[in-house]
Amino acid sequence: MKNQSPEFDYIVIGSGFGGSVAALRLAEKGYSVAVIERGKRWRNEDFPTTNWNIRKYLWLPKLFCFGIQALTFLRDTMILHGCGVGGGSLVYASTHLVPPDEVFDDPCWRFLGDWKSDLAPHYATASRMLGVTTATCQSETDHMLRTVAQDMGRESTYHATEVAIYFGEPGRTVRDPYFGGTGPDRAGCQLCGGCMVGCRHNAKNTLDKNYLYFAEKLGVKIIAETEVQGIHETPGGYQLDAVRITSPVPWVRRRTIRCRGIVLAAGVLGTVPLLMRCKSRGLLPRISAQLGRFVRTNSEALVGSTSRRRDVDYSRGIAIASGFRPDENTGIEMCRYGAGQDFMSLLCTVLVPGGPPWPRWLRFVGQAVRRPLTFLRLLHPFGWAKRTGILLVMQSLPNHMSLELRRHWYWPFQQRLTSQWDSTNQVPKYLPVANEAAERLAKKMDGDASASIPEVVFNLSTTAHILGGCPMGRDASEG
Repeated sequence: MKNQSPEFDYIVIGSGFGGSVAALRLAEKGYSVAVIERGKRWRNEDFPTTNWNIRKYLWLPKLFCFGIQALTFLRDTMILHGCGVGGGSLVYASTHLVPPDEVFDDPCWRFLGDWKSDLAPHYATASRMLGVTTATCQSETDHMLRTVAQDMGRESTYHATEVAIYFGEPGRTVRDPYFGGTGPDRAGCQLCGGCMVGCRHNAKNTLDKNYLYFAEKLGVKIIAETEVQGIHETPGGYQLDAVRITSPVPWVRRRTIRCRGIVLAAGVLGTVPLLMRCKSRGLLPRISAQLGRFVRTNSEALVGSTSRRRDVDYSRGIAIASGFRPDENTGIEMCRYGAGQDFMSLLCTVLVPGGPPWPRWLRFVGQAVRRPLTFLRLLHPFGWAKRTGILLVMQSLPNHMSLELRRHWYWPFQQRLTSQWDSTNQVPKYLPVANEAAERLAKKMDGDASASIPEVVFNLSTTAHILGGCPMGRDASEG
């Protein structure tokens, strides 16, 4: 390999929350920086009006779908995550939570510092940069959630969410309201409910409106539609082997980029497999054996209710405007999609209890047989978003799994990412409190309680919050 001069001081792999912050702060220090992102760059008007437009909504590059929503199925969990310049900020529900004290005091990292006090000023900075404010809109399903909390004796915990959305005059474009006029123009939220399909109205504070916007003003180069497949150490730093992921022509696709330093910020499902492949190929042999360990989720369940009435519209509002805590370890938030954004209904089916002695798939069959009309109603996707309230249930209980590359018997030609839960700290596949909340909500909206097919049929946990895989430690034996 020839010893060539680096093209950049730093390359940041990934343009989500971690990558965007790193790119801006490095550029502010005077470094030349490039950000490599496998997804596309999106303008407001480029986002789909409906998630039935799967070419613009789903990330399935082998099927020439280059949208913002990726679904990854591992052995033990289904993961929803984002793709595109801005990463998960393009598709997330814009909510911002400060973790409870037990997270800062987790045994895996508490010995490295006083995280609550150390991180407090950085949470404040991120909130300012992202324009976090209290949700000002409460829709009909939010009021229903409040009555569910009241019925469960927890109304005192009901709250409006903290969100990164501009609540100006709906649809009116104004000069940058966040950074003294140095940022991009913005427009007031129209409460269309489309936050998780891509905001077409310039109201959602995605990373291209703040961190990435200012990074580019300082000269940061964003290289979109490009995936890093290998990292080589060189005398002057590193060489990256990259591929133009949206090009069907092999000889046009490949390129190499050189730099002095790298920041890997491609999320768990981008960073961890890349490092694993580099380690197994001998490119980065000194990576700790702890790579892939202590991968965590928020112990989630996705349940909800779909009204039998046709004259309702629960799609108005923002993606998540309210929540409550049914117990000290659990939070429940009310979610929605915009009118006509019914694609995710294909993942929904009848609500099924769990627990011994019967496997959950058998309980599912029993529910479908016992309640055939409910089962059939939930198969009908059209109008689902207008008639449905989705409950995102999350817990702060400790759990973790490990990731590894493995060849499967059904496709031995390539290593694929797989998961393995820790035997003593598994994420529960069934949350009784989630089912209780969904059933209470269904009664209030004259609806059918529902759960996700991966959970009740395949016994997979579901998460939109995958974390970890590169644990911190005092030495290579720990992280």
